[in-house]
Amino acid sequence: MQHDEFIGHVQHRARLASRGEAERATRAVLQTLAERLTGGAAENLAAQLPPQLQAYMHKGDMEAAEELTLDEFFHRVSEREGVDLPKSVHHARCVVDVLKEAVSPGQIEKVRAQLPDGWASLFDSGSEGDMDVE
Repeated sequence: MQHDEFIGHVQHRARLASRGEAERATRAVLQTLAERLTGGAAENLAAQLPPQLQAYMHKGDMEAAEELTLDEFFHRVSEREGVDLPKSVHHARCVVDVLKEAVSPGQIEKVRAQLPDGWASLFDSGSEGDMDVE
């Protein structure tokens, strides 16, 4: 999947007014997800994305994963994106839905395997699914 197609899908699914908003949501989600992954998992996931999106997942020297709960993940996405929490939760679901289509199922399973059980709802609920956040 190419960059423009990825961002277009996010914009459509999240019902965002502009591509810029879709780009901000995508950047916030991918950066925060990369911070949660260990070792080379973020880089392996990024390798299947267009170069513009790969840059969002670059961790630099930081190899250790941050121990974020799913709620902390959503709060960090909200801060980065500059939107309220309910919007960031919806946007994160939409970005992950598109991510699941853009990369191999095996790579998604490797990412999921690194995350606690509580994170399954991010990957299973879809952009329209029900998810509670405190």
